[in-house]
Amino acid sequence: MVRATTFKNVTVIATESLSKRFPRVTALDRLSLDIGPGVTGLVGANGAGKSTLIKILLGLSPATEGTAAVLGLDVATSGGAIREQVGYMPEHDALPPDVSATEFVVHMARMSGLPPTAARERTADTLRHVGLYEERYRPIGGYSTGMKQRVKLAQALVHDPKLVLLDEPTNGLDPVGRDEMLGLIRRVYTDFGISVLVTSHLLGELERTCDHVVVIDGGKLLRSSSTSDFTQTTATLAVEVTDSDTHPDGTGALREALTAAGVTLHASAEEGLPGAGHILLIEATGEQTYDLVRDAVADLGIGLVRMEQRRHHIAEVFRTNEHAEAGTEAAVEAREPVAAAMPQKGDSRDGS
Repeated sequence: MVRATTFKNVTVIATESLSKRFPRVTALDRLSLDIGPGVTGLVGANGAGKSTLIKILLGLSPATEGTAAVLGLDVATSGGAIREQVGYMPEHDALPPDVSATEFVVHMARMSGLPPTAARERTADTLRHVGLYEERYRPIGGYSTGMKQRVKLAQALVHDPKLVLLDEPTNGLDPVGRDEMLGLIRRVYTDFGISVLVTSHLLGELERTCDHVVVIDGGKLLRSSSTSDFTQTTATLAVEVTDSDTHPDGTGALREALTAAGVTLHASAEEGLPGAGHILLIEATGEQTYDLVRDAVADLGIGLVRMEQRRHHIAEVFRTNEHAEAGTEAAVEAREPVAAAMPQKGDSRDGS
């Protein structure tokens, strides 16, 4: 694939008071955004308005009111020009089962305006990039879910767009498949300079992948900021220790020792995340806190796995949002999938 030109300090997507109303539903409600180059995550519960926004940005669905521009082009008047420069990976599977990945991606490249020879060459390069080169002549109907997702990503990239819109690209994938897909998405920008807008209802995915995160709910903007702003370092230490023959419950023993020494411990460790029961969250009041933890661990004869200043997870920031505080059903639904972003035991969904 040819590396696209990276535009810095340029607005890739801009909306102003963008609304989309249906007879009984408001899908977008006065949404105003400015998204620059890089990998941007668009997060919200199912029904939050993510897919509706993508259709408007592609010029496929008119807005009820407000304006939107993609790569400087007005979506209301330049839909065709936008689609020439933008790749789109749909959420749902609409792949023809009886043709090979090569045939399908070549066809999509031709539909994007590439001549036959360039379409074939670009298809081979793109399928190699997404990890399907060895399987490129097999009928798509025999592909696993993960392979089909890669075909969908390949057709979005084959014409070297400046921007790709990826709608729930990890749908149906197991944890390993999700990680592989997220790695591919990150490389779309780092290797080829193609900006990405990726939608997901799984907050953890976006935290690991995106430079910027936009949170919407009920068609309204809740927050738009860099991932680093979401995950600022706190004044809390995360301390993980091992058990020992003397102290079979090393975490409990350390908790007791630190409490006796007057150290403030926060309620429990990274709730909902794997290994939470073995991590203590300690309020850091200065260098002396580090010394107290070190001395307590040494006195108990247990092993120190890690001691580091903790960062917020996006999920925690989302929980403190004023919308969540209102206790609405939509806010609860938006928070629930956070745990699902983590590998689950017994998850047998196909992600190869």
